Amino acid sequence: MTKFNLDAAHSSIDFSVKHMMVSKVKGSFTHFSADLEGTAEDLTGASITFNIDVNSINTNHEDRDNHLRGEDFFDAEKYPSITFEATEIQNTDIGEYDVTGNLTIKDVTKPVTFEVEYGGKGKNPWGQEVVAFSAETKVNRKEFGLVWNQALETGGVLVGEDIKISVELELNPAE
Repeated sequence: MTKFNLDAAHSSIDFSVKHMMVSKVKGSFTHFSADLEGTAEDLTGASITFNIDVNSINTNHEDRDNHLRGEDFFDAEKYPSITFEATEIQNTDIGEYDVTGNLTIKDVTKPVTFEVEYGGKGKNPWGQEVVAFSAETKVNRKEFGLVWNQALETGGVLVGEDIKISVELELNPAE
């Protein structure tokens, strides 16, 4: 088992949600940590955790970001972190995994499964080994207490329920 350090400069946590039922709004969390201990080529049996700073939410619109940080959505003052801890990892194909774990948003914890793909490994220009993973899932925000919405005059609602989450990780083995 190897402990890996997150390369935050080459990693991201992004999300998208339907807006007015016709378009998508995208955003990201710019501050997060990830701990992975295992074997890069075979994640089964690995230990994986994430901690996301809710205040780092960025949708490129300051008023919307402040609304998302507020009590209508994440209530970042009371719940400053989103966490994930893997509980089961299944190999589904060569380099592909279903990573199931407990996702906690606000005071709600629910099991969520990420589809994870091992991107490979290499050496950066400074001779350091690098491994990469991509992960995706979809969650219903209302199941995590993110229930605010506004009805539209033309029917439907302002904010969709399903949130697509995409994670890109680049990691380096700890020395």
